[in-house]
Amino acid sequence: MMRQHTLTTPRGEVAIRPSREGDAESYRELRLRGLRDHPEAFGADYAQSAAKPPEHWRERMRQGAGGAHGITYLAEAGGALLGMTTLVCDVDDPKDRHTGLIVGVYVAAEWRGLGIADALLASCLAWARQLGLRQAKLAVATGNTPAIRCYIRHGFTVYGVDPEAIGYGGQFYDELLMVRRL
Repeated sequence: MMRQHTLTTPRGEVAIRPSREGDAESYRELRLRGLRDHPEAFGADYAQSAAKPPEHWRERMRQGAGGAHGITYLAEAGGALLGMTTLVCDVDDPKDRHTGLIVGVYVAAEWRGLGIADALLASCLAWARQLGLRQAKLAVATGNTPAIRCYIRHGFTVYGVDPEAIGYGGQFYDELLMVRRL
């Protein structure tokens, strides 16, 4: 079971690890940064997310610590969070418990291109295999070429398109629906 490991990058060591309740405020800041800087890439809304109380963020980190319902992996360097992704599983649904959903993939701009998204994604996929899932799915904006390349490197293939999946600022964005057999 892959819980925590270290990635060596040209900018230094980056820890890839599951979330902890104490990450709530830092996670909130990183998540809000992603929502603000890339509103077309996430289903969540910046203003609604920013208005959520501290307990919401603590609970997300508790749930993300790893279990049958999934895990949130964080990338951390020098005590600061710089990347994240989550695997969500619906183990309570007998007809859907074989599938995990990868959501909330984000790496701060200044840390991109160093393999951090790859490490986060690989950690979530390892957790999915540990849970005995048969497949992992995700959705990605059709214009997000670097993310699409990352997902393809990890064996994801396109199985459909969700037209106008996200609407923001009067524009609409299609999403590729991708799956990876485990």
